[in-house]
Amino acid sequence: MARPGTRIIQAKLVLVGDMGTGKTSLVLRFVKGQFFHHQEATIGAAFFTQILSVSEATVKFDIWDTAGQERYHSLAPMYYRGAAAAIVVYDISTMDTFARAKKWVQELQKQGNPKLVMALVGNKSDLDSKREVQVEEGEEFAQENGMLFMETSAKTAENVNELFYEIAKKLATASPPNPSGVTLNHEETQERRGKLFCCIG
Repeated sequence: MARPGTRIIQAKLVLVGDMGTGKTSLVLRFVKGQFFHHQEATIGAAFFTQILSVSEATVKFDIWDTAGQERYHSLAPMYYRGAAAAIVVYDISTMDTFARAKKWVQELQKQGNPKLVMALVGNKSDLDSKREVQVEEGEEFAQENGMLFMETSAKTAENVNELFYEIAKKLATASPPNPSGVTLNHEETQERRGKLFCCIG
């Protein structure tokens, strides 16, 4: 719960990336502390919420986990339009997913919110023995594109909470203080303001 007078930021966050990279597993690990070895593929998109308190503010994430299958690609703009933050996920054990992640970054840069906070995430760090994408490759691409970078494992929970905390801190210190995709209000007005829902269709 937010402290009285603390800034409250409601932020839309979207996850994109190839099918099988572990987007849903990352979200489930973060929101529910769960991991399933055989996670069913997402159809269209799934919606989750989670609250994080950082020193600057309390961040209420509205998380859209998009489907990775190519046939759902045309739906993706519906979910990332107006987002304050995006996590682009690839699988460190599959180079093809890294190449696809780069294309996602280009698409978000062209069509997303110009002040979008983006994170590049190499998931499945527990598969280091099968690694095809080196840490330096991810770091370099992220740095070139002004993105946060982290390697995570939804399976072991490595860096999962840290990822979302880094994004929350970035949003909380964003300039201007009310970028696209972010709603600012204060604790005393929160009860009068209904929960914001993203409308699609």
